[in-house]
Amino acid sequence: MIRFECDYSEGAHEAILQRLIATNMEQTVGYSEDPYCESAREKIRAACDCPEAAVHFLVGGTQTNATVISSVLRPHQGVLCAQSGHINVHETGAIEALGHKVLALPQKDGKITAQQVREYTLAHYADSAFEHTVQPGMVYISHPTEMGTLYTLEEMTELSRVCRELGLPLFADGARLGYGLAAGEVTLRDMAKLCDVFYIGGTKCGALFGEAVVISSPALQKDFRYHIKQNGGMLAKGRLLGVQFDTLFTDGLYEKITGNASRQALRIRAAFEKKGIEMFFDSTTNQQFPVLTGQQMDALKEDFSFTYWQKVDENRHAVRFCTSWATKDEHVEKLVAAIEAL
Repeated sequence: MIRFECDYSEGAHEAILQRLIATNMEQTVGYSEDPYCESAREKIRAACDCPEAAVHFLVGGTQTNATVISSVLRPHQGVLCAQSGHINVHETGAIEALGHKVLALPQKDGKITAQQVREYTLAHYADSAFEHTVQPGMVYISHPTEMGTLYTLEEMTELSRVCRELGLPLFADGARLGYGLAAGEVTLRDMAKLCDVFYIGGTKCGALFGEAVVISSPALQKDFRYHIKQNGGMLAKGRLLGVQFDTLFTDGLYEKITGNASRQALRIRAAFEKKGIEMFFDSTTNQQFPVLTGQQMDALKEDFSFTYWQKVDENRHAVRFCTSWATKDEHVEKLVAAIEAL
């Protein structure tokens, strides 16, 4: 069985494993205050062209989203996001469990617009009973989105402008950021300039585990380590995170390996389209969503695993094929051959 259902099936890039082995018996201080974490921070700041950014390391995406959001919001505030946003549909109410409401907005291809943010916020304050309702306190997006789509630079720039006009911090979930950077026009420098806080995904992008939070807004930097600790995210052996991100941000490794996922995904997309099979979303990243008949699904299930997405009509279903930094040419070639045989 060849697996295409997610982008975290494999372990880690061998350069990371070699570095972990080489540093295994070193003694360092804990809680991400070691030299490897500091080296990784400096490399990330340089890549973002944001020397004053605070950089912190956490273990996983849900933990990171919950920690960042709870650190920003006051008790009476909620977070605006797309209805399809990861914090709204795939995190078991983690944000609500910490006492903050997710304020879901209608989405198109996984994205929300600056105009939606403006209209929702102004409507809140125009309500005579606004103090009796949850106040919008920040905006959450993901790049790429749940549908593999990307914000254009123009869209993100306008969203950032409106958020700052309204005093709403903009937070970008970057669990798959490497795949977005490889496939789109938004750069790390853009992310640091336009977002108040975002994170660079490692778990899905070549690391064993880990996410690097980049806080470019000075107003959000104070006491963030307290929030990490309170939310159970302060890893005692923090250097395990530092070693991984220091390796990923050495000699362009992060960009090099994540580019593989988008390249492989587009090969898969081309094979489906050549067969006359439409795509449910127009994704250029590592997630592709062909619309298959039940018979086609059954045929591919014999040798490949993939994710069921949703029913399209009585006879067709959208599914997801997901590539990763580690996807092999031979696995894609076998999938392409199977698609051609449908």
